[in-house]
Amino acid sequence: MVEKEQARPLAPAGYRPSSDDNEAALQIKRARQKKFINCCGCITAIVLIQAVVIIILAFTVFRVKEPKINMNKVTVTKLELVNGTTPKPGTNISLTADVSVKNPNVASFKYSNTTTTLYYHGTVVGEARGPPGRSKARRTTRMNITVDIITDMLITNPNLKADVDSGLLTMSSYSRIPGRVNMLNIVKKHVIVKMNCTMTVNISSQAIQEQKCKRKVNL
Repeated sequence: MVEKEQARPLAPAGYRPSSDDNEAALQIKRARQKKFINCCGCITAIVLIQAVVIIILAFTVFRVKEPKINMNKVTVTKLELVNGTTPKPGTNISLTADVSVKNPNVASFKYSNTTTTLYYHGTVVGEARGPPGRSKARRTTRMNITVDIITDMLITNPNLKADVDSGLLTMSSYSRIPGRVNMLNIVKKHVIVKMNCTMTVNISSQAIQEQKCKRKVNL
C-alpha cells in the first residue's frame, strides 16, 4: 500500500494593500498636514497679536515722556553786606532753590546726583550737588538745593560796581539731572534734564526779584 503523499502548505503570496488602504493612509497624512498648518497658523497669529500689542503700547502707554523740572522758588538764606550794599569779603552767599521734578510716565524715573552751577557774567561763582532719588510714576518730587557763592569771586568781577549801584544782582544757573526710565524691563530709556535760569537778586531786600528758566530734555 502506497502511503499518501502528505499535502504541503503553499507559500503565502506577498501582501498587496488594496485601494481602500491607500486611501485611508492618504487621508491620515492629509489630516496630519492640516493639523500642522493650523498649529503654525495659530502660533503666527499669536506672535502677530503680541507684536501689535507691543507696538501700540510703545506708542501710547509705554512711550517715554519728558520729565519736567521746575525751579519753584529761590531764597537768599545768607548774605552779609558792607554798608548795606557790597557783599562782605571772605564770606559766602547762600541760595536755596526749591526744585520740583514731575514724572509724567507710567514708570518711575530714577535720577542720579544733580549738579547746579551758578554764573555771574559768565564766571563760575558757585556750585552745588544734590543727592540721587526716585520720582514715582505720574508724581512730582520736590527737593531743596543749596548753592554757596564765593563772595571773593564776585568782588573781583568788574561788573559788580555797576550792579551794586543799580541795587540789582543778575546771575544765571545751569542744572543737570541725569536719570533713567524703566518700564517693566521692556522699555529702558536714559534721560538727561537740563535747565538754564536767569535770576535777578534785589540786594536791599535779599530776595529774588525776577526769574526766567528754560528747560531741555535729551532722550
